Amino acid sequence: MTTTSPTKKPGGARIAVQRFGTFLSGMIMPNIAAFIAWGFITMLFIPAGFFGAKSPFGWHWAPVAEIIGGGGDAATIGWPGAATALTANADGGTYQGYVGLVSVMITYLLPLLIANTGGRIVYGARGGVVATIAVMGVIVGTNIPMFLGAMIMGPLAAWITKQMDKLWDGKIRPGFEMLVNNFSAGILGMILAIVGFFAFGPVFLGISAVLGSIVGFLVQFNLLPVLSIIVEPAKVLFLNNAINHGVFTPLGIEQAANTGKSILFLIEANPGPGLGLLLAFTFFGVGAAKASAPGAIVIQFLGGIHEIYFPYALAKPMTILALIAGGASGVAVNMIFGGGLVFPAAPGSIIAVTAAAAGGGVANVLVVYLSVIVAAVVTFLVSGVILRASRKRDQEAEGDSFAAAIDQTAANKGKESSALGALRTRAAGTTGSGTTESADHDVDAALGGLGGGVATKQLNNIVFACDAGMGSSAMGASVLRNKIKKAGIEGVTVTNQAIANLDGSADLVITQNQLTDRAKAQSPDSLHVSVDNFMNSPRYDEVVEMVRSQHESK
Repeated sequence: MTTTSPTKKPGGARIAVQRFGTFLSGMIMPNIAAFIAWGFITMLFIPAGFFGAKSPFGWHWAPVAEIIGGGGDAATIGWPGAATALTANADGGTYQGYVGLVSVMITYLLPLLIANTGGRIVYGARGGVVATIAVMGVIVGTNIPMFLGAMIMGPLAAWITKQMDKLWDGKIRPGFEMLVNNFSAGILGMILAIVGFFAFGPVFLGISAVLGSIVGFLVQFNLLPVLSIIVEPAKVLFLNNAINHGVFTPLGIEQAANTGKSILFLIEANPGPGLGLLLAFTFFGVGAAKASAPGAIVIQFLGGIHEIYFPYALAKPMTILALIAGGASGVAVNMIFGGGLVFPAAPGSIIAVTAAAAGGGVANVLVVYLSVIVAAVVTFLVSGVILRASRKRDQEAEGDSFAAAIDQTAANKGKESSALGALRTRAAGTTGSGTTESADHDVDAALGGLGGGVATKQLNNIVFACDAGMGSSAMGASVLRNKIKKAGIEGVTVTNQAIANLDGSADLVITQNQLTDRAKAQSPDSLHVSVDNFMNSPRYDEVVEMVRSQHESK
């Protein structure tokens, strides 16, 4: 058996940006369902929506659209009890109009969810509560959706709460803990809400105005495609989260609220460049890269896991120029023909992109599809030229270069992932170079080297854990859940969680090898299994067999 040497950990400014991007992503991604819900409500019930008064299909659903979408005259419609507000009409007069869901969700619900999530990341439930209170002050102190304020003020408020609690940690008399904890959090939240209203609100308005003016400048002078020069290389180096979730998403939501859709949602999420690159490797690549590219297309284009194509770009760095050309071409198409998404597409699969584009009508969907096709074709053509020019040299040097590129991608990300692990396995199988030995050996200790500890500990609650608790761990949980179901085993729960949310209730925790130490610290009484990748670890069969033997011995 051959082994791979440990990948050197990255450091410096790049890893700092990665961590910052991961933190921003950690606030946005758990709340994507809420963004999708708001997007669908907007798509259906605003005046230009599917069921609105100006429906492009003539499907006006009166008066439901005027109530849910907002703006309907309460005196005329007469739906009792619904929230109303003074609304201006076309003649300059005012009337009591229904508030609806669209404006309330984007103004209050979505920023408060982000604030609570950011606060919880920093200081648990207590930090989330204070963060929510503080951001409420920022929201009502401004007149635009305050996503940027929520992403900054929320974690800051939680951090201040954490520092406050340190002041009297261990000094509270028994019996007064709840009193001190509740009143201190409430008073601090009040102070931060007031400060947020008068101080932070204007600051965030200024920041939003500056960022908005930059985007406006790029739009005015047709320079949005230039952003691909930054975005596409940043994606390969896993630096895109800071740009996407820190800038594009907040500005895109504000733009979508005003115009019904935003091109900013598609600058990073367009699956076209990745598709074009993988097609080029399918036709013009060599060795393991060529053989594994078709399978990677399914994961990238339909599953939305863009990281699957990053090793291909790193294996042939010149193809990053093709990604830039393709990304810029896709942005240009959307800019020229007015394409955009109603809400963020996450993950960036063609399925999610279609759902997010549908709110703009059939014409918008066709424009978005055209941007994906153009981006894919341009990337494919440029990549094809690059790969064909060096094909002979690549065939002579083919061997460890693609495996090294996978290792480099894992190093850029700071951890392994199920998509990269599956890619590594396919590459190794193609080249016949053996297998990669990793912390999979930890499962040997967990399942058989604890002096009988496993045999006496009933495995009823199995948890897959990763950083966010949403992507790779969900795929792994699904794989093991299906194996247990096929084995006819009942009474075993297989779920996925973020490592930070492990509470010690899991009997067995399965993580990727880079994350096992963190999982052990979070849930020390659980059994822990480390695997190379969540998609196809051979250790799953050992876990299933152990669970089966336990249930048969009952």
